[in-house]
Amino acid sequence: MNKLQEIVNHTRTEIEFRKKNHPVEQLQERSLYESKTRSLIDQFKKDFGIIAEFKRRSPSAGTIQQNADPVETAFDYINSGAVGISVLTDEKYFGGSLHDIEQVSKAVHIPVLRKDFIIDEYQLHEAKAFGADAVLLIADIVSKQKLHALFTRASGLNLECLVEIYDESVIDNLDFSVMKLIGINNRDLRTFTVDLNHTKEVIKKLPADVIVISESGIQNSDDLNLVKSFGAKGALIGESLMRNRGRLFEFVNKQQTIGK
Repeated sequence: MNKLQEIVNHTRTEIEFRKKNHPVEQLQERSLYESKTRSLIDQFKKDFGIIAEFKRRSPSAGTIQQNADPVETAFDYINSGAVGISVLTDEKYFGGSLHDIEQVSKAVHIPVLRKDFIIDEYQLHEAKAFGADAVLLIADIVSKQKLHALFTRASGLNLECLVEIYDESVIDNLDFSVMKLIGINNRDLRTFTVDLNHTKEVIKKLPADVIVISESGIQNSDDLNLVKSFGAKGALIGESLMRNRGRLFEFVNKQQTIGK
């Protein structure tokens, strides 16, 4: 069993536990469940932008910043020019929680993305109840039917979806008439190897009118400019920012200089 399948199997077990202890009806009673959605898509219609990610650890990087504060980190990101905040909510493998996203959502004015291994509609209700504006849907871990069902339900809850792909074979599972925010993961979640050129190869096979976000492996402004040259409209950056949050200034300032 590869690491991705291990994570998905563990997620499935956790979901069943949470359903019993915190049913959907209970989630719907939380005040944030009715909160207005802040749009990630609108952010990327304006200009190239960066979704800055909060995570304490990962299977590929190990511990990054175990005691990092999500709100403090989010403020640093916003002050440095991030257009969205991604929050890992998986606890076992990434050290995250739904309370992290709740704290960030209440504190910031820009869109907040719940990043997790979403395989069940219940997780969409959780995202809504804890203040997320958008969710990550990983096309590689669900069937075409399940992907469309999750996307439709998320849209019904006014949650935007960043639909992530790695394997080119899943492109045919996407409905580009409605799925307009597409993430290309440069990391193979089965082996954790990273190749920025993956964005270049996959983006050629996508419609010109979708907004492509390049994810994983971006370490410096040269990497950022590379994926931008491939046609990406944005980037999701996690580990390199968690290790040095000031680096986002470098990314954003370099982009502004190049744009002049």
